[in-house]
Amino acid sequence: MKKIILSVITLSLVVLGTTNLTYAAQVNAAAGTILTDINTINKIEVHGNVTLYISDASSDQVKVYNQYYSESALVQSKNGTLRIASYSPEKLVVWVSANDLRSVSAYDNSEVKSFGNISKIEFNVDLHDNASAKLNLDTFSANVTVNDFAKAELTGSANEFTLNREFASTVNNVNFKAARFNDNKVNFPTEDMVGI
Repeated sequence: MKKIILSVITLSLVVLGTTNLTYAAQVNAAAGTILTDINTINKIEVHGNVTLYISDASSDQVKVYNQYYSESALVQSKNGTLRIASYSPEKLVVWVSANDLRSVSAYDNSEVKSFGNISKIEFNVDLHDNASAKLNLDTFSANVTVNDFAKAELTGSANEFTLNREFASTVNNVNFKAARFNDNKVNFPTEDMVGI
């Protein structure tokens, strides 16, 4: 817990020291790059070989831990949607702190992890291909879709929880509590097919 608090304080000091810049500022190679021209993030789309950490915050901030300008990576924001993509063999690591994040979509081999508890009224997660998510949610309504061979590990709680999943996907929601749970299974074998 001390480590998390110290990390948040350190990150806050770095942000305060670079808020007057209008574009990305190189802090140092170890700390990464803070993108200061991105705000109002409602949705995040992640493609390729990316590890995305998300956290709640009073203002939006994007921090890229690799020197992504020299790599084949893209971080772009348009109309409230933040798109992150990297097809480099080395994982692109990005931390997004957002005030009004409502949705995360992940594709390819990307990973999405919550840093702390994600507390929202409504939150949507959409996983495709071999993407994975490890999230601690505290929401009124959570909608999670797990397609293809994607994996989701959920902890926390929701008043209303809708899970849409395909047969090849993996979902671990043993430590996720929901007052109302709707489990929609797609492409699962029917009872008639089990005996074949």
